[in-house]
Amino acid sequence: MAEPLEVDLLVVGAGPTGLYAAYYAGFRDLSVALVDSLPEPGGQVTAMYPEKMIFDVAGFPAVRGRDLVTALVEQAAQYQPRYLLGRDATELSDEDGSVVVSAGAEQVRARAVLITAGIGEFTPRPLPAGGDWLGRGVVHFVPELAVHAGQDVLVVGGGDSAFDWVLALQPIARSVTLVHRRARFRAQAGLVRKVEDLGVPLITEAQVAEVRGDENGVHEVEIEVGEQRRVLPAQTVVAALGFTADLGPIEQWGLDLDKRSIKVDTTMRTNREKIYAAGDVASYPGKVKLIATGFGEAATAVNNIAVELDPAAHLFPGHSSNKG
Repeated sequence: MAEPLEVDLLVVGAGPTGLYAAYYAGFRDLSVALVDSLPEPGGQVTAMYPEKMIFDVAGFPAVRGRDLVTALVEQAAQYQPRYLLGRDATELSDEDGSVVVSAGAEQVRARAVLITAGIGEFTPRPLPAGGDWLGRGVVHFVPELAVHAGQDVLVVGGGDSAFDWVLALQPIARSVTLVHRRARFRAQAGLVRKVEDLGVPLITEAQVAEVRGDENGVHEVEIEVGEQRRVLPAQTVVAALGFTADLGPIEQWGLDLDKRSIKVDTTMRTNREKIYAAGDVASYPGKVKLIATGFGEAATAVNNIAVELDPAAHLFPGHSSNKG
């Protein structure tokens, strides 16, 4: 086996919190590697809503998901972090004062580990009638809105994500229709009102009975509405039915867990020495799961890691504006 990659800090999870942690660790003169099971950085933002506008990141009245990720990658790049993408972080062990983590076929020997795994590994809930068309017209996410210009799009679901996709696609698609199996929606009332104000058809107490098409893709969808059936034109069906998530191999690392979260103290340290957590995966009383919260937790974790690795270091390194 090849020699392990040696770094000061291994960040497990390359979403917004992990990317900001990579920047901040570089700012603290720590060498960094990031491992993520997804093939590109950005985590849940990149995988699920790259085109969605985010309104609660400090300093941005509104920022598109993919633009936020691009900026975070650029910010971290000045310290040249090493990316290990498309690889699961599996086994973890303590060896000679370091933490060794298997990342695919490679091993990483780190002086400390920061887990920023978000909600963990997530799997979209399938559309029962659309399984044969997955990737051929039935999708769970919309990485590029422009692909659907001039199409008839059917969105299936009643949560925030379903309404977000409707709002994003409505200005681009020829038509957008939402189908939900219940009369009431789980989405925020404000989102529902925005969609209603646009005049988008909302078909409730209905479900997809059949997806039809040919070798070129989906053409139409038959839905059941009570005892009646309707056929709607559709070249894309967005199955926004939620997802299941778990921490995967991280659950076997001997950490103190709270359901799918990792318990931490005020320094973001877990119950295991040299292992910290930040972002949505971290749990403590009063926790609020926001990207903005994750940024602050990343800085807190990295500064405390810097002191643990070098007791002579200062917890607060000074303001970046003073560094020139």
